[in-house]
Order: sequence, then C-alpha cells, then structure tokens
Amino acid sequence: MKSALCLLLGLLALCLHISDAISLSVVERTDYLNDRPIIGILTQEISYSLNLKYPNQYESYIAASYVKFVEGAGALAVPIWIGKDESYYEDILSKVNGVLWPGGSSYFNVSDGYAEAGAIIYTIATRLNNQGDYFPIWGTCLGFELMTYVAAGGIEHRTDCSSNKQALPLEFVSDFKSSRMFENASEKVIDILSTYDVTANFHQYCVTRDDLKKVNLTSVFRVMSVNHDWNGLEFISSIEHVELPFYGIQFHPEKNLYEWVANKNIPHNPEASLASQYFANFFVNEARKNSHSFPNGTDLDELIYNYQITFTGRKNSSFMQTYMFTNLTTTD
Repeated sequence: MKSALCLLLGLLALCLHISDAISLSVVERTDYLNDRPIIGILTQEISYSLNLKYPNQYESYIAASYVKFVEGAGALAVPIWIGKDESYYEDILSKVNGVLWPGGSSYFNVSDGYAEAGAIIYTIATRLNNQGDYFPIWGTCLGFELMTYVAAGGIEHRTDCSSNKQALPLEFVSDFKSSRMFENASEKVIDILSTYDVTANFHQYCVTRDDLKKVNLTSVFRVMSVNHDWNGLEFISSIEHVELPFYGIQFHPEKNLYEWVANKNIPHNPEASLASQYFANFFVNEARKNSHSFPNGTDLDELIYNYQITFTGRKNSSFMQTYMFTNLTTTD
C-alpha cells in the first residue's frame, strides 16, 4: 500500500514540475464575487487522543473550530472525506469554492488517509487554476506541512521542533507586503501580528527554509514570516504559492477565536481575535472568486449541519467541540 502512495506522489511531483514550467504567471484574479461561498474541509483519521476518549467509535473527524473559522468569515462548510477515489474529489472540488486542510496529528505515509487525499486535491486544484478557474487551498499547521509535502512529491522534509503551547508574534521577512496574503492587511493587523504574542503554535514538526531548499521548493513558495521554537530553531510560519492561490500557516488562528480548553496558552485578547479574523476573512474572500456551486440546492444534503457535533471539551480534549464520523453518521 505504501508503494502505491509513493507512486501517486511521484507522479504528482512530475506533473507539478511540468505545470510550473507551463504556467508563467499568477492565476488571473477575477472581479466575480460569490456571496454564498462553500468551503470543503478535509477530514482526517481519528486521532489517538480522541480514540482514547471515544474508543473505537469513529473513523475520522473535523475539529469544529475550523467550521466556525470559515463560518465567521461568511462561508458555509462541507466535509471532504478521506479514502475516496479521484472521481469523488473531482466532483466535490467542482462544487465547493475552496478547500481547508486542518491541523491535527495524522501520519503522511498512511494509504487512503489525509495525505493521500491531500495529494489528489492538490493535483486537481492545480489543474483548475492553470485552466483559469481560481480555486484556493488553505493549510493550517499540519495542513501547511501537507502543502509542502505534496508539492515535494511526497518526500519527507520536515524538521523536528518544539513549539507546543507557544504564543508568538510573526517575524516578517522584508518583502512580506508584496504577498497576496498580506498586501491588503491594515497597519493595525500587521502591528498586532508583528509585536504581540498572538499566534498560537502547537506543532512537533516544522518546515525550515533549508527544508524547502532540500526539496527544490524555494521558487515554488514565497516565505512571508518565520518564528523560533522554544529551543531557538527558526521555522517558517507563513507561505503562499508563487503562482497559485495556495496558502499555509504553521499557527492556529481558529484556536484564538473558538478553542477554550484551559492551560493551552491560547491568546484570547482583542488583538489576537482581530488578527485571527483577518486570516479567516482573507481565505474566504479568496474562495469567493469562483462560481462553483452544488446543483439545485443539493448543498443542503452535504453541509456539515447534517452531522452531530460532540462537546469533546468535557473530556479534556484539545478541541471544545468536534465532528466525529463513522461511515454512516448523517442525521435528519
């Protein structure tokens, strides 16, 4: 099974290099704005900690804070399932307006899992954009790491680091304002991000600038900010694809707004809320730039509201609320 995953990722790397050679400019932006954007949020394998609290009950999950993150910026959310074939992802990407890869603890070398689904989604989204169909992907924490992983053709390049329960200001690089992510950010937002300890970091792996060099991605992704972990190791904290509307951040803005588990050192002050909301608004506004939709109101059958939400914070989970899925978890 692992060999099949490696073959898939190897073919992806070849396709992406060809695509980069053909596409010489950033995808043209459109004046079209969708006032009913729908974001597809990728599920992932049930985590070890959730499985301990709910033994052998669920196969996959989405932390509800990611749903609230896009809802708070004016979007609807649908789950995207792992373990499906390519035709499923082709279909769902033709209906949603953007994809969010959430943070978590999934392994990248698992067949039919988070990383394999991400690789297929990345390939499809790359093709859509190169055909002039503006389609964004947003990766948070593990999702950011997944973005560089699939772009590297499945070559593991992350560095071990220590940045758990660490609140930090961003260390912007000199030309960060030339990026799409930050070019329209207000002076107040930039001041908060660069001077206040507002970004919530919870990761045991990092991607460094040297890591990008090792897998030949320095010309593919623009680095806008870095940070340093508890041991002083520098890691990348925000990136965007040079040509395509693909964005990644190593920190967790959804936690500032929607996660209230105690003793996690998550900033909830007004500055943190304002800065975190900026990222949600930015991503959803990117997703407004295409006209994908579900036919004849069938989005009602796919929305996250069809699924039960669990108060996992009651059991001291890292997530206050979580959507946990079996193969049949729809509710009327």
